[in-house]
Amino acid sequence: MMIEESFVNGNSLIHRLNPVLKIGFAIIYSFVVAVSSKFPSLFAALFIALFLVILARLNPRKAAVRLAAVNGIIILFWFFLPFTFQGEALFHIGPFAVTRPGVIFAAGITLKANAILIAFIALVATMRVTTLGHALNSMLIPEKLVQFFLLTYRYLFVIQTEYQKLTRAVKVRGFRPGTNLHTYRTYAYLAGMLFVRASVRGERVYQAMLCRGFKGKFYSLHEYSISKADITCAVFMTAAIVILVVLEWTKII
Repeated sequence: MMIEESFVNGNSLIHRLNPVLKIGFAIIYSFVVAVSSKFPSLFAALFIALFLVILARLNPRKAAVRLAAVNGIIILFWFFLPFTFQGEALFHIGPFAVTRPGVIFAAGITLKANAILIAFIALVATMRVTTLGHALNSMLIPEKLVQFFLLTYRYLFVIQTEYQKLTRAVKVRGFRPGTNLHTYRTYAYLAGMLFVRASVRGERVYQAMLCRGFKGKFYSLHEYSISKADITCAVFMTAAIVILVVLEWTKII
């Protein structure tokens, strides 16, 4: 079973955009949002990301599931950060003071994380992993890294299958995990065997690729051209980034 690509099927404007353009904007946008600290710019970034999701016509429920996974971790920050910063106390919970700087910092992290993740869902998750790899190669990312990325994606599910076989084998032999030396030793053996099987499978795959004429390069059947829609969206994306920069680094607001 391959890794699920929930958002690649669609015929929206975002789906039809040049992959290189989408990756480039996602990277620049994420950098600008990550270094921002003012709430007007952060709220604007979140609005832009939500607009991209609407433009991509993504399933709101599936997008919410992706966001829930990240926000489940962010909630933990809200349990600690408001209590650990020094500053003006907004209110007290027992002997602990909830400070204004802590709340502001936690809110900033929440807005940044959601804005960046939503933008990546709209821009990067709407292309197939293979398309992503070839687009990265077009952006002068080292070819070896791109090949490593594509092969990892292709055979990750194979390693998962091997792991499931090994775990079933130890269970059939009566293994019951616990907090003892035997359990730790068994898991160490299991991890070792997983690496051995992955190495053997990798060698077999490489030999099979050589038999099929592999010359150290993956070729794409698609040419990434620039259309009028790409130019229009590039102008919009550039304007959006400029707005974020203005909101963050000027005293207009």
